[in-house]
Amino acid sequence: MSASRVCGLSELVQDEARRVEVDGVAMAVVLDGNGEVHAIGDVCTHGDISLSDGFVEGDTLECWAHGSAFSLKTGHPLNLPAFEPVPVYEVVIDGDDVLIDPAVTKASA
Repeated sequence: MSASRVCGLSELVQDEARRVEVDGVAMAVVLDGNGEVHAIGDVCTHGDISLSDGFVEGDTLECWAHGSAFSLKTGHPLNLPAFEPVPVYEVVIDGDDVLIDPAVTKASA
């Protein structure tokens, strides 16, 4: 596979998650307060809830249903009840285009 355009950088709202789907893979895309764009799996590993409906704070995305916060950089949960990480995808910015390849994930730290 190759990277696909998921949205324009100008379409992202700082500190808000946006749900996108690439080749059947749901992701939450976030423009953080430092201007960095992140893409993580959109499904909370605790309760099958869309993380893109959650809350962004710093470099975390918190599930609205049960409060587990996931690192936007590593995908690891930072608190219970979730204990399994979500995938983190490589993001490429090309001009105003945000490109993601669902086959390319960042290595877990």
